Amino acid sequence: MVITEVMYDSVGVEMGTTFGEWVEVFNTGPGAVDLTGWSMELAPEALNCAAPDTGNMELLHLLGTEEQKKQWLEPLLEGEIRSAFSMTEPEVASSDATNIRTRIVRDGDEFVITGRKWWSTGAADPRCRLLVVMGKTDPEAPVHRQQSMVLVPIDTPGVELVRSTPVLGHHHFQGHVEIRYHDVRVPVANLLGEEGGGFAAAQARLGPGRIHHVMRSLGVAERALALMVARTQQRVAFGKLLAAQSSVQEKIALSRMEIEQGRALCHLAAATIDADGNKAARHLVAMAKAAIPAMSCQVIDRAIQVHGGAGVSDDTPLAEMYGWQRAMRIFDGPDEVHLRSIARAELARGPRLSNAVPAAPAEEDA
Repeated sequence: MVITEVMYDSVGVEMGTTFGEWVEVFNTGPGAVDLTGWSMELAPEALNCAAPDTGNMELLHLLGTEEQKKQWLEPLLEGEIRSAFSMTEPEVASSDATNIRTRIVRDGDEFVITGRKWWSTGAADPRCRLLVVMGKTDPEAPVHRQQSMVLVPIDTPGVELVRSTPVLGHHHFQGHVEIRYHDVRVPVANLLGEEGGGFAAAQARLGPGRIHHVMRSLGVAERALALMVARTQQRVAFGKLLAAQSSVQEKIALSRMEIEQGRALCHLAAATIDADGNKAARHLVAMAKAAIPAMSCQVIDRAIQVHGGAGVSDDTPLAEMYGWQRAMRIFDGPDEVHLRSIARAELARGPRLSNAVPAAPAEEDA
């Protein structure tokens, strides 16, 4: 099955395709630039490489038992079911995963889960069968060893799907769901990885997931630019085509330059993952995650301006595109978290120029 084979390529499972090769596939050939970003509602799922399924597949591939892989990973890879990742909570700043309050308490041969989550993307899809839930199993452990992940079938008693949250007014068909866990019981065998390993697993999951997001973000920016260019070649203002207006030409040129800069950064991050692994690439991934969605927002904003009233309506996809790209600057780590980690890495490198900064004057000379 072609779709399954493409999916296997995209996550590097079975067929061994690397991230860099996957990026290259979607960046070669006319009109084939970051294709999944051109149709965010359909293309990622058509290729079975949609979030959050790819991240959950990777977790199951890396940490799942053979039984868990057979029960959940295989049908996910075949596109037979979908899944959700349930970590973010409304009561705490979930950009710091150590803040989460959902409790996972062992009771004999079961875990009992109690808590409230939201932005569990995919849970409203009628094909969603699995929730990957992160919560605290040991609040007294060291801060990064308090969390664990468990696999929760969505039809488990006590799982309440409260609502699907819109993104800047737009509802997405798969849903971004608020979920309440009312004393939900699952077997201890549903623990994903080791107890206390949830925080590390979340970090391992987010790196490749962020690369997938920014690749799609590049495609969104490409589509926005294509819409902008088409509009300028059709509309006349003040006696000439918009395409002939110097201010509009500037918008087009800046957009193309910024897209190519973002693509180069994405390629570098992907190549570093291939060569040296996720940990070595983490700062490049952070740069891409902070820079590329912001760039995409900028390009879409220009396209909206060129479209005038049509740009802020639902007659074009631009308003919804902007909403999702703006949301991307928050989920999977807000910009501020990535910028902090980038700055800390740069400061830790130390000065690279000898005697670049004059020494402070002695006390008596001040």
